[in-house]
Amino acid sequence: MVSDTVTDVLDGSDVSELLAELRRRGPLVQCITNSVVTGFTANALLALGAAPAMVDNLEEATVFAGIADAVLINVGTINPAVGETMVATAQAAGAAGTPWVLDPVAVGGLPLRDRVATELVPLRPTVIRGNASEVISLAGLDGGGRGVDSTAGVEAALEPARSLCARTGGAVAVSGPVDHIITADDVRTVSNGTPMMTKVTGVGCALGAITAAFTACASPADAAFAATAVWTIAAEVAIERASGPGTFAVEILDALHALGSEQLARLTR
Repeated sequence: MVSDTVTDVLDGSDVSELLAELRRRGPLVQCITNSVVTGFTANALLALGAAPAMVDNLEEATVFAGIADAVLINVGTINPAVGETMVATAQAAGAAGTPWVLDPVAVGGLPLRDRVATELVPLRPTVIRGNASEVISLAGLDGGGRGVDSTAGVEAALEPARSLCARTGGAVAVSGPVDHIITADDVRTVSNGTPMMTKVTGVGCALGAITAAFTACASPADAAFAATAVWTIAAEVAIERASGPGTFAVEILDALHALGSEQLARLTR
């Protein structure tokens, strides 16, 4: 069983330092992501202080994985050719020592993405980021998923997440009302965010890219924690200014771009 012990290794000051380091480095993040969210994902990385590269064709993607500082693989709008590219790119990233993040969008009950995900997990993603149903399904259980929504609670995903950590050697970030970051020996939580994050397509997918950016300058668990804190705090700032989903989608990018140490120290929880 997964221990109930929660360790709070990072605080807002630590997150602020990691964000400052990321902005200093400006990591180049290769994104093989779904077609619905490409522009929003690129803009989120730019607002963060990273550099997006949407290199997703087989001929170039494997080469670029050795150039990039980090890679995101998001299976949201997968097709057979893209699936082949994803597996080859993950292999190339592993060979080059490039950290990479797997976002198993809607895994569980859909044959192509399930098959590709089965090939990707043994390639040892640095971080896996998804909702509870996706994580449960990825670990080989029936999570009762509904597309990109989750019908399973975060607590139910802790043991499956731990099993994935044992297979990958990395971290698993499970999104929910309280986000959980799981590693082989601890569980961390982030309690920031707003329900409006579920009303804008691409917010979760952008977090996968932000997580990838942080893997370029932090350990898997610290990267997942910092990325989750930064993005969900930006969401809290944005919701104070937004009048609905449309303005929220813009305000969260502005909030991320302007996010500073005082806000992170005060709001991280």
